[in-house]
Amino acid sequence: MPMTRIDFAFGAADRLRAACQAARKRYQAGQRLVVYCADGARLAAFDRMLWAFDDVSFVPHVLATDPLAADTPVILTAAAPQPAAAGDEPWLLNLDDDCPPGYDGFARVLEIVSDDPADRQAARQRWRVYQAAGHTPHSHDLAGRTA
Repeated sequence: MPMTRIDFAFGAADRLRAACQAARKRYQAGQRLVVYCADGARLAAFDRMLWAFDDVSFVPHVLATDPLAADTPVILTAAAPQPAAAGDEPWLLNLDDDCPPGYDGFARVLEIVSDDPADRQAARQRWRVYQAAGHTPHSHDLAGRTA
């Protein structure tokens, strides 16, 4: 299995809103997405925002424990995310402050980072953990600034 690609998107005005936009993009591309966050309150806030952030498009999503999870494009989980069966390669979107457990079972990990100092600090720590594990994270600037 090839090494997991890890993408950090820095400069999001609102981390959860940017995550909703990423989930919509994956769904519209016909691809599955697993969204991980051990913080149940943050995951619930993302769930609520996913229902309401866009008036014209709907992103089908359920919790990983839902009976429809296997047939739903976007899965939300506070437990260790499970890579899918062969042939079905969902991306993993991390909304947690720490690296998601088992992330290297996914083809791709998305990290969205706001300009909030605590969020940026947690992201820097995740970046170092990924590097220490042998990954080369990729950085993208959502605000369009040059580094």
